[in-house]
Amino acid sequence: MPERINRAIELLEQGQPIYYVGTSEVTYDAGREMAGTWADYINVSMEHGTLDLPGLAAFMRGLKDGGPTRSGHATPAVIVDLPPDGSSEAVVRANAWMFKQALDRGVHGILLCHVEQPGAVEALVEACRYPFHTAGADSGVAQGRRGAGGQGSAAAIWGVPVAEYLARADVWPLNPQGEIMLGLKIENRRALANARETTRVPGIAFAEWGPGDMHMFHGYASAVEPYSEELLAARAQVKAASDEADLFFLDGASKEDVAERIDEGVMIISGRSGEEGARVGRGYTKRAMPV
Repeated sequence: MPERINRAIELLEQGQPIYYVGTSEVTYDAGREMAGTWADYINVSMEHGTLDLPGLAAFMRGLKDGGPTRSGHATPAVIVDLPPDGSSEAVVRANAWMFKQALDRGVHGILLCHVEQPGAVEALVEACRYPFHTAGADSGVAQGRRGAGGQGSAAAIWGVPVAEYLARADVWPLNPQGEIMLGLKIENRRALANARETTRVPGIAFAEWGPGDMHMFHGYASAVEPYSEELLAARAQVKAASDEADLFFLDGASKEDVAERIDEGVMIISGRSGEEGARVGRGYTKRAMPV
């Protein structure tokens, strides 16, 4: 039996890299179809797509009804990126209802885009935590702001009683027993300037550099490989900040270079590696958990 509800966390705790696939199709049928995905988690992208919370609820029900996964988890983990940018604390607080609504649909994490200010990250963490969770309080982490009302629907997706959901629905690894992953996209020049400060806010699990947007903010219409020295320096800066803050670093890989990226310390690998890239990477790290 799985030790965790969140398969991605379970694997990271074992020292295994994880692989994700992205989708913006949120329907019940899409969820049922993706319940058997090769990926360790699904990134549902609503940053530029439609903010469709009823669709997200249907998608999560489809995942649950199509499960369990071959690893025995009720669903693959699901992390959602939403329209609000992390440009300021005020922006995140004004839009915190979106994070709460997504969590109440039963997702396992939130990815905040264009994270420019540490206050924005603090607001995200507070919005995603119930006020009775106290991990980190001794180091100045503010009380959570997530309220009662949606725990029943989320617990049904996780396949646990409501009381257990409330106990486990906290941010990891700040709370070692938590099942929710929060991530940061540091993907523009302003975000890059504050990377060391934003990544050090307690309650975050991972960070990435967002090459598509980072290219635009450096004057390019799209990401072009091989990356320029300037863009490689931006990536290195985000990775260094992540490493200093003990965050997992997310980046792309292909089947040809996935082993190199793993040796470099990339622990969350984007969907462009594809199923074949994940197969190569899992073989390289001698992963035991079924897909």
